[in-house]
Amino acid sequence: MGDGYIGKLARSKAGHDSGKIYVIIAENSAYVYLVDGRIRTLSRPKKKKKKHIQIIHENYDVHNIDDVGIKRILKEWKKEEVKQED
Repeated sequence: MGDGYIGKLARSKAGHDSGKIYVIIAENSAYVYLVDGRIRTLSRPKKKKKKHIQIIHENYDVHNIDDVGIKRILKEWKKEEVKQED
């Protein structure tokens, strides 16, 4: 994992939300802030240590995005993942 986490998709590796997919909207030296557009909205992001996530996809533009846009990103990614499994 390199620098520049903002806009990437991440899978939670630890905690009660293990396996859940999020979009990273912010970061600092030790933590990333994750949203899914439903439970974890832009106004209530999940704070998680960087070692507890796995980056799974390239960057999306998340500047000036809303919760609907976050849900759309995750829905499109899930659709692509299902296509690849078939």
